[in-house]
Amino acid sequence: MSIVKSLLRPVPALLLVFALAIVCFALVGVNHQSEQQPSKSEHTVLAIVWYQTSAEFRALCYQAYHVARLTLDEDLRNKTITRPRAIIVDVDETILDNSPHAARLIKEDQTYPYLWNEWVDAARAEAVPGAVDLLNYAVSHGVRVFYVSNRTVKQIDATMKNLAAAGFPDVKREQMLFKEHESSKESRRTSIATNHHVVMLIGDNLNDFSNAFERKNVAERFSEVNRSKNEFGKRFIILPNPTYGDWEGVLYNYNYRLSDSEKDKLRKSSLRSF
Repeated sequence: MSIVKSLLRPVPALLLVFALAIVCFALVGVNHQSEQQPSKSEHTVLAIVWYQTSAEFRALCYQAYHVARLTLDEDLRNKTITRPRAIIVDVDETILDNSPHAARLIKEDQTYPYLWNEWVDAARAEAVPGAVDLLNYAVSHGVRVFYVSNRTVKQIDATMKNLAAAGFPDVKREQMLFKEHESSKESRRTSIATNHHVVMLIGDNLNDFSNAFERKNVAERFSEVNRSKNEFGKRFIILPNPTYGDWEGVLYNYNYRLSDSEKDKLRKSSLRSF
């Protein structure tokens, strides 16, 4: 009997050890979950779904390009203009839809520029609704189209292939003003305006219109838009893009090298609630 008691005596102590071990593992698991990095691209899911599936997106695009045609018709009635007319248009999310690339980023939990070059080279982007009709209409009335993009000059050939396949006009190398050294498009716009009457500028980012919007904080961007409010729907035609742009960059103080966790905190800290 004494031998049996001596064998059973350590059991409570062993149970206590096991219980403490289970608690420790549970705490480690909770702590590990709390320290996990947020998804790189999960925050873009709803924006991409809206972009790809909402009829509202298509309606907004048709609305923008309908307004552009009204503006162009009004300008064409002005017979005092002697210089060649031109339209300056951005490419990505203005006339070409890159949402399949963004969807791929979500599925593989990656961020730009992952597979961007491969997507551009594939030349498979579809036209944004209304874009082809407007630009072909413009060219049929003697207006030149200049494609001013921050795609790199190395991507001109692939982009020209994509634009031509989608039905866009004036797909000529001399009318492709892509990024060489700087992201600002101001000097490229100025070079066009030197010899042309620029009827309008079309884009999805305020920086597509003027350098007055560049490198500004949220309040300053609001102020600049208020100052230029009479230009929108006339000289400035803007397309909807909730997926990316300087509106996002300003939240990070234009520092895209921040960690995913830091970006996540900054996005959420920008929310206004009640």
